[in-house]
Amino acid sequence: MNEFQIKPTLHFGNGALDKLGTLTGQRALIVTDQAMVKFGMADMVRQRLLANQMVVSLFADVTSDPDISVIVNGMKQMDADAPDVVVALGGGSVIDAAKGVIYTLWESGKLAKKPCFVAIPTTSGTGSEVTAFSVIKSKGEKWVVVDEFMLPDHAILDPELVKSVPAGITADTGMDVLCHALEAYVSTMASDFTDALAEKAVQLVFAHLLECYQNGSNLEAREKMHNASCIAGMAFTNASLGITHSLAHALGGVFGIPHGRANALMMSHVVAFNANLHGDCQTLAAEKYAHLAKQLGLPSRSTREGVMSLIVAIDVLKEQMNMPAGIRDCEVAEQAFFASLPDLVGPALKDGCTPTNPREVNTHHLETLYRQAFAGIAHT
Repeated sequence: MNEFQIKPTLHFGNGALDKLGTLTGQRALIVTDQAMVKFGMADMVRQRLLANQMVVSLFADVTSDPDISVIVNGMKQMDADAPDVVVALGGGSVIDAAKGVIYTLWESGKLAKKPCFVAIPTTSGTGSEVTAFSVIKSKGEKWVVVDEFMLPDHAILDPELVKSVPAGITADTGMDVLCHALEAYVSTMASDFTDALAEKAVQLVFAHLLECYQNGSNLEAREKMHNASCIAGMAFTNASLGITHSLAHALGGVFGIPHGRANALMMSHVVAFNANLHGDCQTLAAEKYAHLAKQLGLPSRSTREGVMSLIVAIDVLKEQMNMPAGIRDCEVAEQAFFASLPDLVGPALKDGCTPTNPREVNTHHLETLYRQAFAGIAHT
């Protein structure tokens, strides 16, 4: 028996932020970071909550790739403020941190009732607003926590909040969306429901990501990518992910490479591996990749050609957005990288995303993929 979780309630399009004016409660806590405070977005949320007669407090100490200390500090403030409503405003790190705070308080017995949890993403990438996943850093490693309790009650997708995202971050987060969709599509837990979502997300990314990168003020393109991020999130929270994410989690933990960029570095190599491109290319993953290629209007007269076309399309999109071709292009020294391979491969093999990869892996497989990605070699 399989399951498909549908949550939270989505509010999307221009003006979606006004949903905050309809929330009920007496006290609200905004979980965010200093960038959202600096650019006035935290105040936009605060004013809407104040207009709804709420007492509003602010926890703005979330950092990129939040660690355990951020969660502990957030727990202390939430425990003291006892909010009826928690609003997470920011990128995946902020939403993950808010999830971690709420979940840990609940598990520790300090939360009598779960507050209404609202997630407002300000990047189009992680899909964290609709997932039961939270990624927290501890002692240099990224740990993936999965629990349905962490699903938000409401997700607000307002394109106004993402139109000023810099081009480089747009590229990184956009490739994260593509990776979520591709991995959910070939996951061992994929279903008709998740396939439909993943296919749509892939189509939206290839149709609109480059335009968002080149012309960030295009609100229609921004809205489509914001929706794609959420759709891919719904796909992978139900189907899980694969080793692109496992490898990227470890790469980010050891070398600090942004998550979406790390996924982009590994993605085409993992597609080739899962398809067994240099073998018989007769895997189910290969067939599904080739089907995607056909949907995108790419050459796919055979399964192998379809897989190759998809890989080329991924690499061309990266190149068009001036993304690094290989890990060595991310200011990672060759000697340091190869010396760190055991520290990368070990956590990647144990990562929570690895079991649902469509092709089983061992240490040798993962090391080979890292070596390929370091050089950025082509799949010809």
